[in-house]
Amino acid sequence: MIKPVSIRITNLLWVLLLVVPFLSGCRKGDTPIEITETIIDHGEGTGTTTWTSKNTYVLQGFVFVNEGQVLTIEPGTVIRGQTGQGDKASALIVARGGKIIAEGTAQYPIIFTVEGDDLEGSIPVHAKGLWGGLIILGRAKLNLDGGETHIEGIPLSEPRGLYGGSLDDDNSGILKYISIRHGGTDIGSGNEINGLTLGGVGSGTQVDHIEIISNQDDGVELFGGSVNLKYIAVAYCGDDAFDLDQGYHGKSQFILAIQSSETGDKLIEITGGEDSGYGLPYTIPEIYNFTGIGRGFNTGNETITFSSNGAGNIFNSIFTDQDLGVFIEYLEAAQDSYKQIERNNLVVGNNVFWDIAENDSLEIFKILAEQGVDTSEPDAFMLSYFDAMQHEVKDYGIGCVICIDSPLFIKPNSDNFPNMAPYPPQWFTPVNYKGAFYDHNWLLGWSLLYTENLVIY
Repeated sequence: MIKPVSIRITNLLWVLLLVVPFLSGCRKGDTPIEITETIIDHGEGTGTTTWTSKNTYVLQGFVFVNEGQVLTIEPGTVIRGQTGQGDKASALIVARGGKIIAEGTAQYPIIFTVEGDDLEGSIPVHAKGLWGGLIILGRAKLNLDGGETHIEGIPLSEPRGLYGGSLDDDNSGILKYISIRHGGTDIGSGNEINGLTLGGVGSGTQVDHIEIISNQDDGVELFGGSVNLKYIAVAYCGDDAFDLDQGYHGKSQFILAIQSSETGDKLIEITGGEDSGYGLPYTIPEIYNFTGIGRGFNTGNETITFSSNGAGNIFNSIFTDQDLGVFIEYLEAAQDSYKQIERNNLVVGNNVFWDIAENDSLEIFKILAEQGVDTSEPDAFMLSYFDAMQHEVKDYGIGCVICIDSPLFIKPNSDNFPNMAPYPPQWFTPVNYKGAFYDHNWLLGWSLLYTENLVIY
């Protein structure tokens, strides 16, 4: 017999049941009854069910949407994860063959946060690692031997943590108008959960208008797969804003990444994979209209890093306030990201850099190599790369002058954007500006960045 997902109803409901007889004079609906349900997964998953905005849901431990199940989450619903590290961590995981339909709206976003967050300032904006995160696993292609592996952040003893396959158009559901806050629990030995993890997720999955706030690890990490992302904001995370690897080959447009002055690593990290990272498909994301605001000078952080044969196309974007520029790995005797330039798989063009590498265009693109490796040939090539690819060093007013505890400007202060790269004929929205914003503030109404006045449009 399959047990249902365990549910605990808070004392609030019992109080209301006692009080209702004394409120018989009130009209029905005058006093809404909110129920808190604690969700515990004993292996049966959520089942095919709907989580309603009339209730609050608390995740206790890892909760899975199992294969064949569909979890629908109504607009305006709040899901909170219990605090805890190690085996007491909490997260929502959609297993391969499961599906999530979480379609919020600009007026009624779906919020994932930590238990105890009253959404009115009880949890500081920069608080990290208080619960797990949201993990979606699919059946799209990876470049690993065997075509599948186990997702990081989930114990290896959990069979539902597998992802990968051969279905690049795999459909794991819809994620739309969602804010994910204060996650990144460490389950042990530095194995932390990302804000949004997409493992082998296919292009049939819709992901747009997603916000990640203050995750302890990466904001968004894509392990292989072909899912496309649009209107994504990542802010104040402890590691990379965007981490793409294991053969990810999807598209992204209108991306905002903000690092705090205290934490964060790279704005974009692109790697081929792990030990088998030299296989196919290559990691080749297509990224347009990215706005990246880094940690500032003297941090040793890179804006973008390509390594382990990782490649990709990055165009019409604006990067500012980061110590170092774009690093491309070079290996003398093996495949590497530099060789992906020769294959035309790695192309970074038509972007804006400001307050990066001391605004020296000759220092923005650099070779990354082990000590003792002769890099004279690739170094010479990279000296001409900035001009050849029509980049510019220019201040478009993105970021701020004094960025500690002050809002950031995200809209360029000019309508003149020279050297625009043409857009591919499919999926992308052609615009006449660089960066993630100009004529459309897609954070309006639903995001914490907007409602807390953390950005200025």
